[in-house]
Amino acid sequence: MDYHLDAKNKHLGRLASEIAMILQGKRNASYDPARLSGDRVFVKNYRGVVVTGRKAEQKTYYRHTGYMGHLKEAKYKEVFAKDPKRVLREAVRRMLPKNFLNQRRLNQLIFIDGE
Repeated sequence: MDYHLDAKNKHLGRLASEIAMILQGKRNASYDPARLSGDRVFVKNYRGVVVTGRKAEQKTYYRHTGYMGHLKEAKYKEVFAKDPKRVLREAVRRMLPKNFLNQRRLNQLIFIDGE
């Protein structure tokens, strides 16, 4: 089943948790945690996602290059300005179970450009 969500003026965490529930298949009567649900989520207006408080200045994203001492960090504002899809995708990824279905479920998250 396909779900179409509008992210305009929605809070990042609440939207991400809703998407994670759909991708896991928990909205289906035939929910099985060990199977891919087949549900796809289409998100439009992802640039309109908001965060509350001072998270824009305080929230930090980390990634490691693979070399010793090369831990890179970036603030939410910088990451969102560069690629707003990454912010929402990371939030959803961290809410999904850490198992072999994680990447396959994330592939069912599709961003629609436009409006």
